[in-house]
Parts: sequence; C-alpha cells; structure tokens
Amino acid sequence: QELRPKSLDIKQEELGDMVEKEMASTSEAIEDAVRRIEEMMSQARNESSGVKLEVNERSPPNTKTCFSLFQAIRLLVMTSTNLQKEIVESGRGAATTQEFYAKNSRWTEGLISASKAVGWGATQLVESADRVVLHTGKYEELIVCSHEIAASTAQLVAASKVKAEKSSRNLGRLQECSRNVNEMAANVVASTKSGQEQIEEKDTMDFSGMSLIKLKKEEMETQVKVLELEKRLEGERVRLGELRKQHYALAGAYDAVEDGEAKPAPAPRRAVLKKPPLAQKP
Repeated sequence: QELRPKSLDIKQEELGDMVEKEMASTSEAIEDAVRRIEEMMSQARNESSGVKLEVNERSPPNTKTCFSLFQAIRLLVMTSTNLQKEIVESGRGAATTQEFYAKNSRWTEGLISASKAVGWGATQLVESADRVVLHTGKYEELIVCSHEIAASTAQLVAASKVKAEKSSRNLGRLQECSRNVNEMAANVVASTKSGQEQIEEKDTMDFSGMSLIKLKKEEMETQVKVLELEKRLEGERVRLGELRKQHYALAGAYDAVEDGEAKPAPAPRRAVLKKPPLAQKP
C-alpha cells in the first residue's frame, strides 16, 4: 500500500463514488456542449438567410459537424456507462460495488482519468468554436481539440475494454461508437481546413506591379521570415516533446492494466524532422 503510486488523493472506498461522479460530470459537460452548439446554430439562422446562411454553415467552424461530433460523444459516454455497470455486476461476485472498485483501484483510476479527459476535450472544443465565431480564436484550435477528443475517447474505450468480456454486446457498441466519434472528429478537421483554404484563396498574391528592386527586397525579407519561422517551429517541437514527457510522468501512462497491476508505457519517440531546403536562385 505504501509503495502504490499516490495518483489520487482519495481513499479506496471512495473510488466507486468518484467513478459515478466523474461519469455524471462528463455527461453533464457533453449535454452543455450540445446545448451551446445548438444555440450557436440557432443564432446563425436568425441572423442570416438564403445564400448568406448557406455560406455561414459551410465556413469554419462548421456548427453542423461539431453538433454531429457531440451527439456521437454523448452516445459513447452513455454506452461506456452501461458497459461499466455490466463489468462491475459480472466481476464483483459477493463483494460490494465499493469493494470491487477498491480491489481494482488501478483500473478504476484509469476509468476516472479517461472520463475527465473526454469531458474536458468537449468543453475546450465548444470554447474554441465560440472564439472562432467571434473572430478572437484560431482555426488550429478546432483541429487540435478534435484530435484531443478522438484520443480521449480511445482512452475511455481502452480502459473499459480491459475488464469487459470479449462477447459483451455493450463492448461491441462502445467500439462502434468510438469509430463514429473518430469519423465525426475527422469531419470537423476536414471542414475547418476547407474553410481555411477558402479564406486564404481570397488573399491572392499579386506582385505584377513591383519593380525589380522591390521584388528583390521582398524576396530577402521573406527568406528571413522563413528562417525565423523554422527556428521557432523547431523550438516549439522540442517544447511539445518535453510537455508530453511531463504529462506521461504525471498521468502515469499504462499500456496494460490487468488485475490491479500496471505496465508502464514507453515514452513516445519524437520524429527527427529535417528542415526543408531553401529554394535556390538560378
């Protein structure tokens, strides 16, 4: 007991209540996200009509794809809750629910962590979409949040799968829900990138009126910016790698959790990225 990692500062007999509380909190966060997306869609319809409404619905953030994503997440959370109850009922035997959670504390903590991640990801996606609509956010935030949601739902499925029977219908439904969430998240990313491309196309580059000297100056300034951005990108990739190391250290990432024992997952290897060669003048 003394050697067991203190990942949660709560007593084992409180784990069962903690699981139910976190699953309920996640469901509440999803419901709130769906409600806020519906409000954004309703407001867009009230303020626009005809061609303008069609353009707004196709431009990022596409509220329809976000709404579909949250509907898929809501179904996944409901199915996960049903599977969790099935696991407890089939595995506890004569023990109480609290005793089952205490005996499988490592699995329980993983379930709590995954549930928190799903709720947090949904909240972040709605807030990012809201900021983009108000022109105070970045489209990249939507893409990152969509990837985060796909990862967190996969974590929830993995945590549930450890203790579930392979023949469980709820497990099959949960895996199907996970695939649906991934598909909806990919749709959000695709619609956001498409909208970005449409916006960038409006800002076309026209250098036809520049003199030779002006063109030379612009070329040199652009090369300087490219070098600066490459250096900044390299630094941000290093920072991202260090952040991920610290995240895995704090969260205690495990790739196998069985019978209360855990196997540490290997730290992710950062790919070695080479700088693209600069275009040479003829």
